[in-house]
Amino acid sequence: MNPTFLAAILFCFFTLGAASAQVKPPAAFGPAPSENQMRWQEMEYYAFIHFGLNTYTDQSWGFGNEDINLFNPTKLDAREWVRVCKESGMKGVILTAKHHSGFCLWPTKYSDYSVKNAPWKKGQGDLVREVADACKEYGLKFGVYLSPWDRNRADYGRPEYITYFRNQLTELLSQYGDVFEVWFDGANGGTGYYGGANENRKIDAKTYYDWANTYALVRKLQPKIVIWNDGGDRGDLRWVGTESGYVGETNWSTLNATGEVTWPMLHFGLEGGNAWVPAEVNTSIRPEWFYHPSEDGKVKTVPQLLDSYYASVGRNATFLLNFPIMPNGQIHPTDIKHAIEMGKVVKETFAVNLAENARATASNTRGKSKSFSAQNVVDGQKDTYWATNDNVQRSTLTLELPKPTLFNRFLVQEHIQLGQRVRSFTVEALVNNRWKEISRGRTIGYKRILRFPAVTATKVRLRITDTYAAPLISSIGLYNAPLILDAPLITRNRQGEVQIASADVGPHFYYTLDGSTPTGKSARFTGPVPTGDGKVEVKAIAFDPSTGKFSPVMQEKFDICRKDWKILDVTGNEPYNLLDGNPATSWKQPGNKSLPIDLVIDLGSEKTLSGFKYFPDQGMWGPGVIAEYEFYVSTDNVEWKLADKGEFSNIKNNRVWQIKPFAATKGRYIKLRALRNTDGNNEIGYAEVDVITD
Repeated sequence: MNPTFLAAILFCFFTLGAASAQVKPPAAFGPAPSENQMRWQEMEYYAFIHFGLNTYTDQSWGFGNEDINLFNPTKLDAREWVRVCKESGMKGVILTAKHHSGFCLWPTKYSDYSVKNAPWKKGQGDLVREVADACKEYGLKFGVYLSPWDRNRADYGRPEYITYFRNQLTELLSQYGDVFEVWFDGANGGTGYYGGANENRKIDAKTYYDWANTYALVRKLQPKIVIWNDGGDRGDLRWVGTESGYVGETNWSTLNATGEVTWPMLHFGLEGGNAWVPAEVNTSIRPEWFYHPSEDGKVKTVPQLLDSYYASVGRNATFLLNFPIMPNGQIHPTDIKHAIEMGKVVKETFAVNLAENARATASNTRGKSKSFSAQNVVDGQKDTYWATNDNVQRSTLTLELPKPTLFNRFLVQEHIQLGQRVRSFTVEALVNNRWKEISRGRTIGYKRILRFPAVTATKVRLRITDTYAAPLISSIGLYNAPLILDAPLITRNRQGEVQIASADVGPHFYYTLDGSTPTGKSARFTGPVPTGDGKVEVKAIAFDPSTGKFSPVMQEKFDICRKDWKILDVTGNEPYNLLDGNPATSWKQPGNKSLPIDLVIDLGSEKTLSGFKYFPDQGMWGPGVIAEYEFYVSTDNVEWKLADKGEFSNIKNNRVWQIKPFAATKGRYIKLRALRNTDGNNEIGYAEVDVITD
């Protein structure tokens, strides 16, 4: 070979290689996660555990004066709790070490209101220790919830309480090994026992806890920790504005480091924010956080849990699922069954990436360098990524599949270590030689999972339609998830007719009215089912005739029919939305009234009443939700007897049925008196009101 020609070839080879090697990675854009935040984000799914004196008093929030002798679980095994979490696919456990009542699940040196004075283990128990040790055994991370609000402490609201609070925080963060997350609930200031004062105390949540110095203490004691705080000060993570189990489909991981945070910012993040504050979706496997026997039939089904998974992990957030512990110290078998089944479905769905052998090409690659090749999105490595040249606003990445492939899930991840960039995108599939849009979205972030009806395609295309900077896509996956029927929805209208429905298309419904479990041989639902005027228990299942599969059983218990009820001192039909059996409809009292505001109902005849139920308006952060109430009963609408009074704890964030039992009393008329709402104004509303009869 001609030496001159060979030298020319070698010169070109080394020149091109050097040029390729000199292609610089993209510069960071905007805020990016810290190492602690990145480690937390990669956990994706972990557990909350709520257990305490509330478990024994059937309350949501204790007042701080509950009898400490009630705490005596007979079958408590923290290893069982953690084992269930592990088998459900979770990566950690956060224990409510102290809730608002002030009762402590560890033998704190600073309060007598703790397990050291309870009958459990003759005062020698330490539940925080047991859970922390179980987490180490099963390879899960451990976290703690410590309520800043303490309804038991006499000094709550005074400066000395902050010393007490930090002393307890120091115990929890220095005695139990590594703690991956600390949770500071935002509820604070209100009625309580307060060492016997029994009064309403107010604090300024923005200044009272001196969060800057509290955070400094946390980080000194646990350098690898992340902080969750809904108390008006920025932690490392943010609440999503609801406890229903989802974050907005558009979800930015950024907020501003200072300034007010509105509900839209919580739910969707703040596009262009200057601080990295990603979202954590917290919800319970039951309607409420602590165990209530009345909710044994209200455990979220596997499809409902999957919905929360896709609406959290699948929307650039993490998923924190709560287990309420029973009085005997165990997780209810139904909760265990549903959580483990859900974890199994997730594991099976994402076990095999159908795109792993695809050939990837892109409309633009950064410097045409292999370091930023499109093929990086299917190489299984989390630290590699496809990148375009700077200032490229629109680009496409195409996966050519080895054969026609059936899939119904599309997973995409950004390399968020350099910031969140993508503002909008579409996903297209080549079906029968024609490109078809199958989904679209705005943000991606750490992980985005899109669901859609199954398609069979030979090529799939990610089209970036808008971005702040060069898109950095680290992973793309195609998956075919199994169809899982959800339990049907059961409602009963004012006339006593039962309706059964489902969000699924095409299933048949079978039901029973005698308490037995329905099967494919039970009565088939074809239209409204009359159930008379009395109590009725309805159980129903959905059946998919195309697959032969049945859904989980849904159970609803209804009290007396409300067709003869009359709402007094109102005009028009709109007020009767609160009696129509449809939780999506509501009525608000006229705004010209001042608190207290009464709702008076004539039941039509005398009943023996033993409780009432209130269901708040489901509009997110809508007005009129009752926080404090009085409930009266009368036989003649003249003389009234106070049957019950109290608060609807946590109702603003968790808008579930509020069930309030009281001593049996006879009456024909009922009066629900609203003393205070959650927004501090005079608006009062209702989605449903019902009674409990003997």
